[in-house]
Amino acid sequence: MTYVIYSYVTTRSPPEQMSYRNKTYVIFDGDNDMWAYARMKGWKALENIDFNFYDAHDLNPLTKQASNEQYIKQRLLERMNNAKQVIVLIGGSTKNLYRFVRWELDQALSMKLPIIAINLNNSRRIDEALCPSILKLQNCVHIAFRMRMIRHALDNFPPFFKSIKPTEKKNWYYEDKVYSDLGISN
Repeated sequence: MTYVIYSYVTTRSPPEQMSYRNKTYVIFDGDNDMWAYARMKGWKALENIDFNFYDAHDLNPLTKQASNEQYIKQRLLERMNNAKQVIVLIGGSTKNLYRFVRWELDQALSMKLPIIAINLNNSRRIDEALCPSILKLQNCVHIAFRMRMIRHALDNFPPFFKSIKPTEKKNWYYEDKVYSDLGISN
């Protein structure tokens, strides 16, 4: 079951909802989708682009012990404990990654963090073929990999998520009008 979020687009969100104020934990396939994570960090670095997020991966850097799975998971969990929201970049192989990606998704769900599922193929709704099964019907919002849409979701989905009843289990997405109001045509 998929449900639309009717959202109104404004030029700026209220300051208490701005994405740069809350740490965001990003989950992705480090072998195949690093390009998308790097692009998000690049958007953030450019002064003339209105995109910012407080990246939880900037906290607690990994050391030489990063080859030890238990050590890596401990450090990732420390980062996630500091996050208020999660982004998962969904690429061609994300659903097949269990060692870290599936573990990170399980942690985020158990912590009841709002999850923004970003489809790297630019699908605006859940992509049943690519979405990890653990995210289906878990009150995540599914969006296209578009900078303005990501910013909009970071600013608006976490407060919406708080209003969802715990018994609801749905796949959420933004209506096409939100994309067009943000100047996104495809």
